[in-house]
Amino acid sequence: MLPERDFMDKVERVRVRFGLPLPVTSCARCAAYNAKVSKTGEKGPHTTGRAVDFAVIGNRALDLVRIALEEGFTGIGVQQKGAGRFIHIDDLPAAEGQPRPWIWSY
Repeated sequence: MLPERDFMDKVERVRVRFGLPLPVTSCARCAAYNAKVSKTGEKGPHTTGRAVDFAVIGNRALDLVRIALEEGFTGIGVQQKGAGRFIHIDDLPAAEGQPRPWIWSY
């Protein structure tokens, strides 16, 4: 599964506006791997080619969240405790029981 071109164009706009390197910790995943590493199982956002996680911490994480929302990303996950800090962004549409935009913490 490769990320979709329009999704990557949006990610690039975020990166340019952010103005600093954005180390990717996770992007597209096959269903089997996603089921091993995520509570979302075989159908999580990373299996759609429309989700990416970046290693960003502190005030820069807040800047990334703001820019991602301004660029139209609808899913924002925040993990800012412990050693594996990251920000998840995706642009999935709203679905029944899953309103968008949505921001959550891990």
